[in-house]
Amino acid sequence: MDRLFRLANTVRRDPAIDAWLNGRSDTLGEIARRWFTIMRERGDDVREELHDGHPTACVQDAAFAYVNVFTAHVNVGFFRGRELRDPAKLLEGTGKNMRHVKLRPGCDVDGAALVDLIEAAYADIRRRLATT
Repeated sequence: MDRLFRLANTVRRDPAIDAWLNGRSDTLGEIARRWFTIMRERGDDVREELHDGHPTACVQDAAFAYVNVFTAHVNVGFFRGRELRDPAKLLEGTGKNMRHVKLRPGCDVDGAALVDLIEAAYADIRRRLATT
């Protein structure tokens, strides 16, 4: 089994993440807040950390997803995204494991499919942790 990406300082609710999310009052900030909230709502075992300057959602200490704001888009990223089933073809990227979905203001996204990806990433990390 490939190693999980683990973070040492996860907490149930990180005030630094709230400050990061609330510090972006534009449309991109709204997009990032919406999708990170959905990550937070996956379960009572979701913890978080501001890692490499962006909000990262974990199960215990194992990262499963993140949001990041760029100049013209928001990435919703997945640490094990290469292995996620993606029938809506939302995922982008060519890295060894990570994939992301680019969200741009004014461009429609299949919200249900993105929620499904977040849920699948969360469930995948839970399964992996249960077998370690």
